[in-house]
Amino acid sequence: MTGSRVRRWLMLAMATAFVAGAASEAVAQKALRSGDVLTGQLNAMRSRAKGKRVATFQVASEPRRLPAPGGLCNLETGPQTFQLVTTTEAQAAQLKGLIGKQVSIKVGELACAEAAGEISEAVVRSWSVVARP
Repeated sequence: MTGSRVRRWLMLAMATAFVAGAASEAVAQKALRSGDVLTGQLNAMRSRAKGKRVATFQVASEPRRLPAPGGLCNLETGPQTFQLVTTTEAQAAQLKGLIGKQVSIKVGELACAEAAGEISEAVVRSWSVVARP
């Protein structure tokens, strides 16, 4: 490749990155509310509570703005990681089979993380897995 072709290719790559970043910000403006569907990759997290291992799961998704008040809801881009709280062994077992896969979760109760050091940026306390067609 000649120097001018390399420069053109780099300019095109930078322009593409700029457009992708602008599109990401547009998605972040869409607020996630109770009843909405959150789609992303399901990850398993290691966590302990009172000395016992607790099944903790996280959905990594596109940035979504959360309704106020408080916590880390007012981040510029919105949270990208959402911790799913399991209340029964059946819920944990359901999610264990989906680790590493794309999942769609219908959000029930949603809250912002209260501290920057928490595992996820937002916490989904009630949820259900949406069946894919």
